[in-house]
Amino acid sequence: MSDESNLPEGEEQPHLLLVDDDATFTRVMARAMTSRGLRVSVANSAEEGLAVAKADLPDYAVLDLKMEGDSGLVLLPQLLALDAEMRVVILTGYSSIATAVEAIKRGAANYLCKPADADDVLTALVSEHADLDSLVPENPMSVDRLQWEHIQRVLAEHDGNISATARALGMHRRTLQRKLQKRPVRR
Repeated sequence: MSDESNLPEGEEQPHLLLVDDDATFTRVMARAMTSRGLRVSVANSAEEGLAVAKADLPDYAVLDLKMEGDSGLVLLPQLLALDAEMRVVILTGYSSIATAVEAIKRGAANYLCKPADADDVLTALVSEHADLDSLVPENPMSVDRLQWEHIQRVLAEHDGNISATARALGMHRRTLQRKLQKRPVRR
C-alpha cells in the first residue's frame, strides 16, 4: 500500500464493493481505488451488489443513491445485515439534507456529493464520523441545472434518441428539443 493510504494495515488487501449504474464512473473509480491499495468489485445495480457481497464480503462499500431498480438506500441495510462492521458511503449527484440524514440513519458511515474523486471517497470510507457540515454542498446545484443533468443522463441512456428520451421523461418531443437547444445552466 502507498504511504498516502489511510487504510488499516492488514495481511490482505481490504475489499471495496463499488455499486453504481454509471459504467464510466465505476471503471475510473475502480482503477483509482485499486491504485490506492484496495481490491475492488464492481456491480451495476443494487441486486447485483448484494449478490457480489454475499459471494465475497467486502470491508467497504460505495453505493450510488439513485440507480435503476433499488436505490443505494435500499441496499445499505442489506449490506449491513451481512456485516455490521462494513463501512458504507452513499454517493450521489442529487444531494439533499433529507437523503443525507436518511443515509446516516440507515447506517452509512458517510455521504458524499458527486463529483467526488478517489481521495474524497477514501477519506469518507475511513473517517470515524460523517462531517455533517459537508453532507450537502454550500452551493448545491440549482433546480435548472439538476433538470439539465437529468435530461443529459436519460438522453445518454437512450443513445441520443430524442423520441425515446422524451417518452422516458414523460414530455413532448418538441419540448425536449427546445430544452436541449438551450445552453446548460452553470450551477
